[in-house]
Amino acid sequence: MRSPLPAALAAVCALLLTSVLTGCAASADGTASSSATTTVAPSLADVRDDVLADPRSWEGPTSAVTAPTPVDPVTGPQPQLPVTVEDAQGTEVTITDTSRILALDVHGTLSRTVHELGLGGQVVGRDISTQFAEAADLPLVTQNGHDLNAEAILALDPTVILTDTSLGPWDVVLQMRDAGIPVVVTDSHRGLDNLSSLTMEVADALGVPERGRTLAERIESEVAAVTEQIEAVAPADPTQRLRTVFLYVRGQSGVYYLFGEGSGADSLIDAVGLYDVAEEIGWDGMKPVTDEGIVAAQPELVLMMTDGLESAGGVDGLLERLPALASTPAGQQRRFVDMADAEILGFGPTTATTLNALAVAVHAPGAVS
Repeated sequence: MRSPLPAALAAVCALLLTSVLTGCAASADGTASSSATTTVAPSLADVRDDVLADPRSWEGPTSAVTAPTPVDPVTGPQPQLPVTVEDAQGTEVTITDTSRILALDVHGTLSRTVHELGLGGQVVGRDISTQFAEAADLPLVTQNGHDLNAEAILALDPTVILTDTSLGPWDVVLQMRDAGIPVVVTDSHRGLDNLSSLTMEVADALGVPERGRTLAERIESEVAAVTEQIEAVAPADPTQRLRTVFLYVRGQSGVYYLFGEGSGADSLIDAVGLYDVAEEIGWDGMKPVTDEGIVAAQPELVLMMTDGLESAGGVDGLLERLPALASTPAGQQRRFVDMADAEILGFGPTTATTLNALAVAVHAPGAVS
């Protein structure tokens, strides 16, 4: 397991992600779209007979689609307040009231975590990436995609705000603090290496550490079970695994980024039983795509966000825009897997579901195509 990026670099990458994700994670009403197929992925354990003997034997794009996962809140003692925590930026924050919570980040992970901690009834608003049914009626406090709207936030009179550096403008966060609202900035890194610690950051800030431990244990147990299933079907020899890159695209804006080590995409690729090319070519963080990078990577599979792929005109449009990609094995075989923007790099309570859907799409594509 790789370690996360150093804090300063992680913050830079998170800010970059905010700028390029604007308007991309969901449609205006918070719903996601799908490009290749809308077939919900079954459990990997149920499609073992469909697993390809040769990972390179399939062609054409497919989508990793999950069924809606209802919130399953853990139980435990009521919030013990007041509580004082040191957030991810080293700021000491005291929380005295959790009756009106805002939990906001670019993936919707923090809001889902609050709901799974059994405090969903106290959440008063949402970001555009918070799309699960239990939060659907909450008012949006983001505009133009992922921009925080100060007026919308203040109108909800929150008693505590949980966020990270993935949303902006940062002046809005500072404005909330100036208004006297406790703001807890959590770790912006998303990956398999901090599932428990991120959960505990949220739980500790809300005064429910026991519930946090219960939820963290559940998340880790579910991920371990799915990972074991993936390991059973993925080629044991790393050289036999599909060479994979994670490509972020915003076609209308001409934005094309390759996500490398420390971006979260690396741990996702490893966990799904693929070969992470970024490590081999020394691609760190999030960088604009270059022909040289694509040629060096020679990917056999490309992972993408669904709306990003659609923004480039689908596979055909993307290959036309990136001729270097068209010449790679992934481009020649049109081997692309997309997944909803709010899910693929969220790394929260539904991580196991995400991993399962991706694993089915790449190891048993016939089960969902």
